[in-house]
Parts: sequence; C-alpha cells; structure tokens
Amino acid sequence: MDDEIKGVRKPSVKLVGEDGNVFAIIGRVRKALVYDGQRERAAEWVRRATSAGSYDEVLQLVFEYVEPE
Repeated sequence: MDDEIKGVRKPSVKLVGEDGNVFAIIGRVRKALVYDGQRERAAEWVRRATSAGSYDEVLQLVFEYVEPE
C-alpha cells in the first residue's frame, strides 16, 4: 500500500452489512483509528468527514483513512 510505505497505517473497518448512515460510518472509522493509537488522525478524519459536502465525499474519504472490509 502506498500509505503504508509513507508510514501511515490503515486499520480495517467493516462497512459491508453494517449501518450505512453517514454518522455511523464516521463513528466506526473514528473508533478504529483511536483503537489503533491514531488519535490525531481520528480527529482529522472527523473534521474532514463532517465538513464533506455529500455522502459520496465521505465514502471517498473513508479510503484515505482505513481499509474497508
């Protein structure tokens, strides 16, 4: 993974078969980042996701921060 080469670890997050509500997705990604010890990155994620202009934009951001399952 390019991000792993840059030193950014992407935890896995189960999205398929889970609640697709945008706030549920934001919470699951945040929780995975915090659990992985990436508190600052989790805060950045929440800031960017809640500022996104659409659901699709949030989904695109998901791939920057985690590996969706």
